[in-house]
Amino acid sequence: MTLSTDQNINPEKLSPTARRMLELRDEVLAEWAEKVRQSVKEAERLPHPILINTFPSLYDNIAEAITPGYPRATGDESNTIAMEHGGERARLTNYNVHSVISEYQILRWTILAVLKKNNVQLSEEETLLINASIDESIRGAVNAFALAQSMLRERFTAALTHDLRNPLSNAHTAAQLIERSADSPKIKELAELITENLMRMDGMIQDLLDSVRFQAGERLQLRLEEFDVQELAEEVCGQFAFTCGPRFQLIASSSRVWWDREAIKRAIENLVGNAVKYGAPDTPVRIKINLVQERVMISVHNEGEPIPLEQTEGLFQIFRRAGAANSGTKEGWGIGLPYVRSVAESHGGSVVVDSGTDRGITFMINIPADARPYQDAPTLEEKPDDPM
Repeated sequence: MTLSTDQNINPEKLSPTARRMLELRDEVLAEWAEKVRQSVKEAERLPHPILINTFPSLYDNIAEAITPGYPRATGDESNTIAMEHGGERARLTNYNVHSVISEYQILRWTILAVLKKNNVQLSEEETLLINASIDESIRGAVNAFALAQSMLRERFTAALTHDLRNPLSNAHTAAQLIERSADSPKIKELAELITENLMRMDGMIQDLLDSVRFQAGERLQLRLEEFDVQELAEEVCGQFAFTCGPRFQLIASSSRVWWDREAIKRAIENLVGNAVKYGAPDTPVRIKINLVQERVMISVHNEGEPIPLEQTEGLFQIFRRAGAANSGTKEGWGIGLPYVRSVAESHGGSVVVDSGTDRGITFMINIPADARPYQDAPTLEEKPDDPM
């Protein structure tokens, strides 16, 4: 009896090569599990039942598929085995898409290597069917993985909104009452500090909500208005100078823009906050604004350890940070830079990172000065319309 999804109880219906594959199933899966644990970091500590998942059934489905005349064209045909695998990886592990793809690729290499080691000769057609089965399974698993992650993010967002926004609002109201009714100047000052920090926490939560929606394919809802971005930058620098001292240098001239003022302000605050948190202590943080060729470039520069190029894209993925940040003592959710990207792209622009040992670190928002014609342009995270 095979472990295939169609309950095939008579392996004698399969070709000699397929039956030999079934005999080698345990050897293939044992070698596959060992290689996955060595190659996929997220799999190192997974319990074996979670790691093995649906692969025994997939393996037997592939054996059926290479049998001439058997009513199964590929191992993934007319079943949900790969989709369930992807969904389980999203729910029960800390896998990413690359991890899911890697374990299927390792399965391909392991099958071919073990069969060759045991003198099982595959025809060209059998090899093609094995490859087709793995490729189809990768597509199904990755799609299901992405869908499950999106659903989990939506649930998390809903829970976060309910569990955090309400008590924050209550605390904010209480702090305002204390501020208004207190006779002592010191108590008023402390109440103002509480209010400011509660508003900052509320802004962080809003950044998270916006970033999750954006990465799920939902655009930011912009409220475009005309304003001077130099004045906005001066406002942000003043806020940070009040709490962090005179470290901030603003190089800018008057630049009129049509942007969402509040969203841009939060984006600049995130970049400046990152420069303070991760930059070298007591070194200048420079904010520069240039209006060039009808585009405005807002750059924030700080001294500090460079960011490896291969880690830069991960900075803009929600809940992920650069390796240097993760290995240090700095706290954070990893939502600031994803939010900055969502703001820039929703305005028809982008975010650039420049980093080097002798150059420090610069993040640059580059947006058309008038974003009105571009607020409906596609973004990296936006799902394309179905052409059908």
